[in-house]
Amino acid sequence: MQTTTTSPQLNIYFTAGFPELGDTHRIIDLLEESGADRIELGIPYSDPVADGPIIQKAHQRALSNGMTLDLLFDTLTENRAKRTIPIVLMGYYNPILLYGTERFVKRCQQAGVSGLIIPDLPPQEFKQSFQELLEKYGLGFSFLITPETPNERILELDRLSSGFLYAVSSSSTTGSKLFAEGVDKYLQNLSTLPIKNPVFVGFGIQDREDFLRVTKHTQGAIVGSAVVKVLLEHPQWEQPLRRLLCELRGTDSTSL
Repeated sequence: MQTTTTSPQLNIYFTAGFPELGDTHRIIDLLEESGADRIELGIPYSDPVADGPIIQKAHQRALSNGMTLDLLFDTLTENRAKRTIPIVLMGYYNPILLYGTERFVKRCQQAGVSGLIIPDLPPQEFKQSFQELLEKYGLGFSFLITPETPNERILELDRLSSGFLYAVSSSSTTGSKLFAEGVDKYLQNLSTLPIKNPVFVGFGIQDREDFLRVTKHTQGAIVGSAVVKVLLEHPQWEQPLRRLLCELRGTDSTSL
């Protein structure tokens, strides 16, 4: 059974190569300076089916900017020496398969990536194609669960995961408002299960109230669309992004 004796972790998602191709470095640095605990870095893809319109726009712009896997790995490798915040790559399976699974995992290791999230990778395919490679190169992997996932399946995916278990707050897409009905019961149920990994909640966490609500029974939250929205709406995004991080953390932003 998971406990929440330490402060809940704030994990931030944004899409690599967005809003401008060279901004990935700057955003990572800002998030680390602003107290984020982990970065979930999205690999741009032309058909991100689990994502809502805000993150879809970020994917489209990043691809238009010319972001590729090779460029992403080069960017992370260049920034590795001064970076301490853990980075998890989130992407869909098809571009990884085309790139070559071992080549991809090896470059993740070289770039200092700590783990992967591949939402459309089935557990059986994971065991056949990824599990040994991740052990070989020392990377973690996080599976997604939803309110509809049976307890037995949750525990199976937890056993296969390493690093954390990604609890999707609802069966909607990213950016949807956090549903009131059923979320608390779902997360409370997770807290009663013998889950070995920390549980981080994603989808629909937009503000401090949402963050506190979902971390009442879990170890952290993943904030994505709210961050990407700031990057979309503010050409000068540094101060608005810092303010959002302060709000989520519950810290004073008057000095920004």
